[in-house]
Amino acid sequence: MSLWVDKHCPKSLQKLDYHEEQALQLKHLVQQGDFPHLLVYGPSGAGKKTRVMCLLRELYGSGTERLRIEKMEFQTASKKRLDITTISSNYHIEVNPSDVGIHDRIVVQELIKTAAQAQQFDVNGQRSFKVIVITEVDNLSKSAQHALRRTMEKYVSTCRLVLIANSTARVIPAIRSRCLGIRVAAPTNEQICSTLQNICRKEGLNLPLELAKRIAIASGRNLRRAILMTEACKTKQYPFEGSQQVVVPDWETYIVKTAHMVVQEQSPQCLHKIRERVYELLIHGIPAEYIFRGLLKNLVKNCDGQLKAQVTQYAADYEEQLHKGSKAIFHIEAFLAKFMVLYKTFMEESLQGLH
Repeated sequence: MSLWVDKHCPKSLQKLDYHEEQALQLKHLVQQGDFPHLLVYGPSGAGKKTRVMCLLRELYGSGTERLRIEKMEFQTASKKRLDITTISSNYHIEVNPSDVGIHDRIVVQELIKTAAQAQQFDVNGQRSFKVIVITEVDNLSKSAQHALRRTMEKYVSTCRLVLIANSTARVIPAIRSRCLGIRVAAPTNEQICSTLQNICRKEGLNLPLELAKRIAIASGRNLRRAILMTEACKTKQYPFEGSQQVVVPDWETYIVKTAHMVVQEQSPQCLHKIRERVYELLIHGIPAEYIFRGLLKNLVKNCDGQLKAQVTQYAADYEEQLHKGSKAIFHIEAFLAKFMVLYKTFMEESLQGLH
């Protein structure tokens, strides 16, 4: 039994629920034959991966759906072994090199070299190229991105790269200039409502428009999240009601409570308790970026204009350090400690001003 988000995922460009004009442009891109490297970017849950898989099906047919999960091994110069999981078909391979942290450059170089040197295949009687899909390109280190730029030039005759990123801000200009950029914008709340109601109709359910709108707003225009929230609402209560409470993920509630603890008390003892809570989130696979964003969003609610700007600046600095380092907990904890100092000073000065 699969989740709705997987079960009702479109398999072809014609079946996409929104950005139809973009889907038509992608179809024309395949038909032209001169397929370039692509950089597909946009916010989480906008449908980047879905469009890439639809594009591959348009390019190679249903063979791209016969997937296998493989483990690949690489070695660093110091003989350290790196294990990474890939998802592949006969026509493409999908990988996230940032999974190995600071050693991502080795994975990028060796994987593309291996895929590009493999025997090519025939599609409609013509020798074709293999597609390498690299996710979270904006999380790659600068050295990995430069290695990627060199490798994509060297093996352009035997493979094409499809790079997926949330933002192009952290992708080096040398890569951006060698790819055709495709921006997948987040769906509107109306498009999310329409998609949710279509999915519920396929499941034989009736989703009230009022509830669909509240789910769309709560999802932050993230379609994947909206579908998961709808399924959670169905599991909790069916038949649906217009006034039904939207189910929010437990980890989000946990972050809100953690931020509340920081505001309530600024002390080493409190910081120690919060460290354990952050560890709990990281252990359960919540990305450090989401934790940062959630904490910042809830902390700044208790700040005035000047303090809000300071806190946001420090959050940006510590998050940038997080991407360069390998231990997320250090940077999150350092940010929270800095916030405690700023907030406590602000409160003390406010009290003195009243006296």
